[in-house]
Amino acid sequence: MRADGLTYRDNVLLVGAGSAAFLNAERSFGSRFRKCACLEEAGPIVLEENFATIYVLMSSVRGAGEEDLLSLRLGGAMAKIVLLAQMYEEPEAIRMVRTISNPKGIADDYLICPVNGNLVQVEPQAVGVVEKKETQRADASGEIEELKARICQLELLAMQDDLTGLKNRRYIREFLHQVIERAKLEDISVSLVMFDIDNFKQYNDRFGHAVGDNVLKQAAVMMKRCCRGHDVIGRIGGDEFAVIFWEKFSTNVKESHNESRTPDRRQKKVSGPPDEAVAICERFRRAITLSRLSSLGVSGQGELTVSGGLASYPRDGDSVEKLLEEADKAMLEAKAGGKNRIYLVGKQR
Repeated sequence: MRADGLTYRDNVLLVGAGSAAFLNAERSFGSRFRKCACLEEAGPIVLEENFATIYVLMSSVRGAGEEDLLSLRLGGAMAKIVLLAQMYEEPEAIRMVRTISNPKGIADDYLICPVNGNLVQVEPQAVGVVEKKETQRADASGEIEELKARICQLELLAMQDDLTGLKNRRYIREFLHQVIERAKLEDISVSLVMFDIDNFKQYNDRFGHAVGDNVLKQAAVMMKRCCRGHDVIGRIGGDEFAVIFWEKFSTNVKESHNESRTPDRRQKKVSGPPDEAVAICERFRRAITLSRLSSLGVSGQGELTVSGGLASYPRDGDSVEKLLEEADKAMLEAKAGGKNRIYLVGKQR
């Protein structure tokens, strides 16, 4: 018990220069909250003081930082380690979280930034209530787990399209914003393709809405098969989809303690869309044309086609709005040009 009446179970440590990543932290946690700029500074702190939760920005774990994170794990053995990841860092965060299938994971959980301290700060208080009321331990734990499960479900609904299981419009816009901002630091290309199913209304009119829904699901499955694991696929609405193609970032970008960043100028700025993104789009277009969907008639082959437009940062725009506008414009040109094709901005594929 500390002099202020709080136990170590109330203490929270934030590692990394992330005021924009963790909102309202100081106000929410008050005297229970500490922060430091990097993992090297965090090591001695956790040896001197116990923490209930240690939040670590993924930017602090780049390069050799995983070794420092492991040292932090060992030094703060009683603490729960939660990674704070930007959307494009989510695959790496998942890899580092300990699960049944990944028992060697260093972290206990991860959250997508920005994180609101007003929402996460209730957890230590709930734990304290459970400790004080031993006779209600089982019931209280069950309520907490049920609440967490409900929150996870709501978070999923906020990001996911319920029909196809793809990301939704809101997620696509936010991810595109975050990945463009990061790409500006590393001078690399990000490509956005928007496509829809040609003459989709006829499937609903001719075969019914259940068949139309099945067409959308099949298109989502084929797109996932054609894309790389880290590319982001979403349903924008109706029969319109979007895919964000991006290259995994290098570990050469350094972040200083005041949150300024210095790009590695050895990187070469890409002026056009990466060949791989263009090849994936064409592969998908061919795959969906050759698909056999029994619900679309006797053979089902050749009935389904798509048209799309592809725009890239930095060539075609440096903002979410501009890339969406240019990709949509190219998609309309592909429709006007005869459908069943993918247009790059200003150029037919």
